[in-house]
Amino acid sequence: MRKGLFAASVVVALIGSQAGVALATGIGDTGPGCGLGKEIWKNESNTDTIGKQLFISTTNNPIIPLQAGGITSGTWGCKNNGKLWTEQKATMFAKVNFESLAQEMAQGQGEHLASLATLMGVPVEHQGDFFALTQERHANLVKAGEDSPVTLVAALNDAIATHPVLSQVVVR
Repeated sequence: MRKGLFAASVVVALIGSQAGVALATGIGDTGPGCGLGKEIWKNESNTDTIGKQLFISTTNNPIIPLQAGGITSGTWGCKNNGKLWTEQKATMFAKVNFESLAQEMAQGQGEHLASLATLMGVPVEHQGDFFALTQERHANLVKAGEDSPVTLVAALNDAIATHPVLSQVVVR
């Protein structure tokens, strides 16, 4: 009786492990990146081998940079955390509204400053901390912004990263 139970357990374990392998097929997140190739070969089995991953990676971006489109749109297995867009939006906004931002940073309030805070991912309930930070560091931030809006946004990100509250709550 015990031998029969043991044999049945082994059979169940083997079947279960095969089902696990069957469910684990396809291209995992650690596979050959993302792009058209990943989408085309997504139902291929045993893609964990180096040969298949190399082959798939060659179809991700053969001639036309389609992978860039997948990365920016978050499709074809590509992921996009939105950070690039967030920084670009903030930089564009700072470029267009630099004079108003410089005045509002000095005052520690204003609608342009609130808009910039929103674009930089500062939650509404902590925008007062952001305003105080920009007022406190106004001279350095404005000076950095005179060089370029990219430098201003980078300086603001650095200031946020070292702020005890904002560094914990700003979504990046």
